[in-house]
Amino acid sequence: MTALTKLFRATAFRLSVAYLLVFALFAGFILGYVAWNARQVLDDQIQGTIEAEITGLAEQYRLGGIRRLVGVIDRRTREPSASLYLVTTNAGERLAGNVGSLPAGVLDDPGVRETDYRQSDEPDAQVRRALVRVFILPGGFRLLVGRDVEERERLGAVIRQALGLSLGLVTILACLGGWFVTRRVLKRVDAMTETTRTIMAGDLDGRLAVSGNGDELDRLATNLNAMLDRIGELMSGMKEVSDNIAHDLKTPLTRLRNRAEEALRTAKTPEDYARALEGTIDESDNLIRVFNALLMIARLEAGNAAATMADFDLSEVAHSVAELYDAVADEASIPLEVDIEPDLSLHGNRELVGQALANLLDNALKYGVAADDAAGTPPSITIAARRQGDHVEIAVADRGPGIPESARGHVLERFARLEAARSRPGFGLGLSLVAAVARLHGGELRLEDNSPGLKAVLALPAKAP
Repeated sequence: MTALTKLFRATAFRLSVAYLLVFALFAGFILGYVAWNARQVLDDQIQGTIEAEITGLAEQYRLGGIRRLVGVIDRRTREPSASLYLVTTNAGERLAGNVGSLPAGVLDDPGVRETDYRQSDEPDAQVRRALVRVFILPGGFRLLVGRDVEERERLGAVIRQALGLSLGLVTILACLGGWFVTRRVLKRVDAMTETTRTIMAGDLDGRLAVSGNGDELDRLATNLNAMLDRIGELMSGMKEVSDNIAHDLKTPLTRLRNRAEEALRTAKTPEDYARALEGTIDESDNLIRVFNALLMIARLEAGNAAATMADFDLSEVAHSVAELYDAVADEASIPLEVDIEPDLSLHGNRELVGQALANLLDNALKYGVAADDAAGTPPSITIAARRQGDHVEIAVADRGPGIPESARGHVLERFARLEAARSRPGFGLGLSLVAAVARLHGGELRLEDNSPGLKAVLALPAKAP
């Protein structure tokens, strides 16, 4: 595709041409309207002058008859002016005036009209245009008074010339402007196209250039860069998830295979086979829970649960989850304190929010029991919920070892586990699920220091009153 073809096909150039046509039509309409009004004004002035002269000449005829009228017209025709006069008999014989010839029938039709005329009777005399009025005097004499419209025609020619020159100049300037603008736009679009080609070729770190002037191309480039950043994050997440699945699921799968192999090698009685099958089922259940959690996180990040949103009372949900885990906390000899404000209305998915709270409490029970008695801080767990501005915050705090600030972002990723937690059951998906629920509801999950321990805060937008 040649540069000229690209220029003609560019949207910016087509828009420039469209704007040119609209402006040309508008300018032509305005100048045409001005010309038409100017013509009307001139015609009205000419008719007013003719009427005044007709009235005066008719008065001269009434006072002195045809001789006086002929004398007055002879004097006026010798004066330099654009006025036209002609007096004829009933038979059309010329008595006085500066009009040589007229088209046939003009003198027989009283009234105002525009007609051709010659100032002499010679055949090669110049034909001109005039606005005339024919008045029939008593006795059958014809009196014609008119004005040459050459000035009006010159004015029309000037306006037409101005229109042509203006449209020509506008066309040239518009073409130059369209070419300049299109070249700039094409340059930026070509740069974007080249960048996208490198990205499609595998360079996912490439980004569209932003000029910084805030125009629509900058906004497009900014949004596309944000989209590419998100795609890069998802690709990195997929790679990390794949690596983590290969690493963290290898152990339970190996254990599952070893148990089956051991049962085939050593089992002698039905009871031995039954125990082997029970262990295999337990390991299979763990794997199913992992894949269910992964599937739920994927659905949440895809926004598939947004259609199930409804209004509900978070206070009731939080109390229900706290009651569910109260027995587990008692069994672990960990006090569970509840501080939940009443009537905390939310618009969201009741089951998912309940699952997120359950995950936070489950994490606190698993990892918040390692408090050092020598430090004088016995283990405890607190679940609190209250309204903070336009958000509702649910906090689950423990007195365990906590999470270092540098690792708090890492533990929200799928299959991310700290080294200290590797010896405990779990796959590192609990906090990832809570973070996905928070994003689905337009909120956030914050991990804060509880001094000592960890404080997980789930902040969700409150329902407007």
